[in-house]
Amino acid sequence: MKALILAAGRGTRLGALTQSCPKPMLDLGGRPILEHIVSGIRDHASIREFVVVTGYLAERITAHFADGARLGVRIHFRHQPRQDGTGSAVHLARDLLGDAPFLLTWGDIVVSTPNYGGIVAAFQRAKCDAMLGLNWVDDPAAGAAVYLDTGSRVTRIVEKPLPGQSTTHWNNAGLMVLHPAIFQHTARLTPSARGEHELPHAIEAWLRQGGDIRGYPLEGLWSDVGTPEDLARTREAVTK
Repeated sequence: MKALILAAGRGTRLGALTQSCPKPMLDLGGRPILEHIVSGIRDHASIREFVVVTGYLAERITAHFADGARLGVRIHFRHQPRQDGTGSAVHLARDLLGDAPFLLTWGDIVVSTPNYGGIVAAFQRAKCDAMLGLNWVDDPAAGAAVYLDTGSRVTRIVEKPLPGQSTTHWNNAGLMVLHPAIFQHTARLTPSARGEHELPHAIEAWLRQGGDIRGYPLEGLWSDVGTPEDLARTREAVTK
């Protein structure tokens, strides 16, 4: 199994912190966020081959990681010249990922590292099409609301629902395992109201066509490093 990491964004809400540094390269306990993610996947999911989608200040990422040998892994890079959505970013990497299921995570999502191995093992046990990592929030309006049945099957996913409108507390955590059949759906994405090709829309289309998609509640730390306050809290959590 390979791992795909989406690391193309700048992180505009981080202000001056990302003026000369892409968000995934911000320091977290002496190492870039992205290195924490790669090392955690390597150590807990036993994955040694990575595809990293870059965009903003891509050269900062490629210069730091090179081919991955320093970390005992192999890293391929794919550049996303226009950051037009997570669905587009995933689709760009399809030829590098091959015909096997792959682990996907966002390059600014920090989780307790055992979750990497946990979600891979859950996917393999379930023999499903996809396993979505979930975190419990008061309101998933900032992410994607995920609805489950009593058997932990995903029945619906709604990207950026209106505040207060969701009847679920489960949020798409930005960590998942996907069968390559997802590319049939990312290929047909059209721009959302935000002008982006949204990966949750591809997953929703997959569901409508009978895809067997399950939910996996994450344990421990989950942090979307989107603001300076988020970064400070995450730094404190990983150094405890």
